[in-house]
Amino acid sequence: MNGTGGEARSTVRSSADSGSEKGSQEVFFWVDPESPAAGQAAEWRRTGREADALLMERIATRPQAEWLNGPGPRTVVETRTTAAAREGRTAVLVAYYIPHRDCGSYSGGGAVSASGYREWVDEFAAGIGDRSAYVIVEPDAVAQTVAGCGRVVPEERYALLAYAVDRFKRQPNTRVYLDAGNATWHPDASRLVEPLKESGVARADGFALNVSNFQTDAVTSAYGDLLSAALGGTHFVVDSSRNGNGPHDGTESWCNPPGRALGTAPTAVTGAPLIDAYLWVKRPGESDGTCRGGPAAGQWWPSYALELARNARG
Repeated sequence: MNGTGGEARSTVRSSADSGSEKGSQEVFFWVDPESPAAGQAAEWRRTGREADALLMERIATRPQAEWLNGPGPRTVVETRTTAAAREGRTAVLVAYYIPHRDCGSYSGGGAVSASGYREWVDEFAAGIGDRSAYVIVEPDAVAQTVAGCGRVVPEERYALLAYAVDRFKRQPNTRVYLDAGNATWHPDASRLVEPLKESGVARADGFALNVSNFQTDAVTSAYGDLLSAALGGTHFVVDSSRNGNGPHDGTESWCNPPGRALGTAPTAVTGAPLIDAYLWVKRPGESDGTCRGGPAAGQWWPSYALELARNARG
């Protein structure tokens, strides 16, 4: 799921607050040199599509998250964090395996039981060890529950999320952000406050917004500020991977919408006191699902990736 190598990777530098009152430290987010985007750029260059290869490198040379969404996460987590550590960089990881994770929609799956999920989280955390990582905890899980998912018992889900937050925070160099949906899912941010608290947000480094969505940085920042205030000043991170042109004004605006663009490049230099980082959590070019002719959710879609890159402003 990530970008090409060489000098371009060394330019991705940022600095972030270390988690409380400890000042700032530089963060170098890791770029996967064997990502689908990197492979696509190389293939197009071999076949003479130089212009398209250069566009694809807008994705390939930038850090993106690794989604852990199947059984046995330890090997992948260990491999990714070790590769990042060798370069003095920080891996960005997504825990996406909670039971009924997509409430029967495009990304169905997840652990079959609460005990199985806790074991999975333990294995994930063990894979991180003492290496540096940012972990985004369970995209959609809180917001989906607030919206109403008949398969989910809220108290059980929130307890599992709190377990994940606490377990990941036991790793000494791991920053943890609990997903809180996006600015338009629950326009009244106060609806999320108690569920996030029950899910352990106070013990995390903050919450995550706009994962796999298209709301602009400005809209997301304003929403995040409101939610943060209700949570006592909690920090947050923003997924800016595909929000360069904002949301699509049409049906199924969340699913492979046309005309979208890459957004702010990943960085922890945000210029906003409450925003710890802009991250590419959703990997640009991976399908949202079988809508608009796309492949299955999470599958690489070169033509869609190329459109995102071509429409990018920088």
